Amino acid sequence: MQKFTSLKSIPAYLPIVNIDTDMIIPKQFLKTIKRTGLGKNLFYEMRYDEKGKKIDDFILNQNPFNNSKILIAGKNFGCGSSREHAPWALLDFGITCVISSSFADIFFNNCFKNGILPIILDEDKIKELSEYANRKEEIFIDLNEEKIIYGNNEVTFEIDKFKKKCLLEGLDDIALSLKKSDKIEKFEKNLKNQKPWIIND
Repeated sequence: MQKFTSLKSIPAYLPIVNIDTDMIIPKQFLKTIKRTGLGKNLFYEMRYDEKGKKIDDFILNQNPFNNSKILIAGKNFGCGSSREHAPWALLDFGITCVISSSFADIFFNNCFKNGILPIILDEDKIKELSEYANRKEEIFIDLNEEKIIYGNNEVTFEIDKFKKKCLLEGLDDIALSLKKSDKIEKFEKNLKNQKPWIIND
């Protein structure tokens, strides 16, 4: 997993509430277990018409927002069925930070496990940041300081210390397990010595 320390980008503003995981990545694209290649199908039913042609009016089909690394969205983002393909699709598109006033719990936690920073802000701050998206101006996110800098302003956000550590160090669930490999090996060795009938080579 890529480390997340800081990020500067023109944000894309998608002011839609209750964006569920099926809107983020429709069910027909869930056949793969690969984390790559899903970005082209992100928000598929909003980005493409019935013939598969890009809809020019959709924000992520417009320049410079098609290169945005920050998405500002409406409340309750990521609701609906739990599917890890949703953060995979965002990440593959290039989005590594989502800002909203609220997130669905499972999606929120899946973001951290895949290197995406979800930030919760009050609606008034969301509105301020959306103006920078409308003006196509960059904002800067500093995870270590837990703040967003936009123009001459800044706003702080809160994040769980453990989740923050995982993002800063690029630790997913597998990497966390590997960090404890010495302890796991020691435990298995002791268990084998104490109860050799349990573990077979």
